[in-house]
Amino acid sequence: MKFLVDAHLPRRLCTLLAEHGHDVVHTRELSAGNSTKDRIINRLSLEEQRVVISKDSDFFYSHLLQGRPWKLLLVRTGNISTRNLCILLERNLPMIEDSLLKHTLVEIDQSSVTPVK
Repeated sequence: MKFLVDAHLPRRLCTLLAEHGHDVVHTRELSAGNSTKDRIINRLSLEEQRVVISKDSDFFYSHLLQGRPWKLLLVRTGNISTRNLCILLERNLPMIEDSLLKHTLVEIDQSSVTPVK
């Protein structure tokens, strides 16, 4: 699976996902870095069929209203340490992967993974 990790999330998520065999890009690696506009992230997601991982609710509304990004993993954990976020993601990765195969929008919080659409 291909992922694009948004600026508000740590690069360590990229390392974790890559260790599990995924193709991962962080916005920091893009030409505009962490200043990359949402519309560019959405375009890359559609062109490369990448799942955007973000905490930004703008992506949630864009996905619901316009179908952009291609797929979205919305992180709704509130304030959480990078370490705990990585533990949470890794613990739930099989469910996340399965949900993203069947749905275009998946939310994760500290207690559940929820396919939305």
